[in-house]
Amino acid sequence: MTAAIKALEAVSQDLPILIHSDSQYVIKGATEWLRGWKAKGWRKADGKPVMNQDLWMQMDALIVGRQITWKWVKGHAGHPENERVDRLANWEAVRAAAGGGTDVKSADAAISS
Repeated sequence: MTAAIKALEAVSQDLPILIHSDSQYVIKGATEWLRGWKAKGWRKADGKPVMNQDLWMQMDALIVGRQITWKWVKGHAGHPENERVDRLANWEAVRAAAGGGTDVKSADAAISS
């Protein structure tokens, strides 16, 4: 979800945007569930609070009035951009666990292999 938020922040609001994601949670949340969650005071149909409400509120603010196309791609199925993003996310997780150091050569190797 953070990647979608960052993409929306990076693209001018007056431009159309195509977001590929392997997360049905993100796509359905943005296209189907968000409106209902807001109407119910950020509660799901079962009355429980929406998880990641802070992120959903950010997403909500970023999608208002925009032309967004959401496209689901199957994860770990050979989609080149999805595989690249997965490697980058894994590298970032390792980097964060190791104290957040920045090693540009390692990052480049992680996302280009």
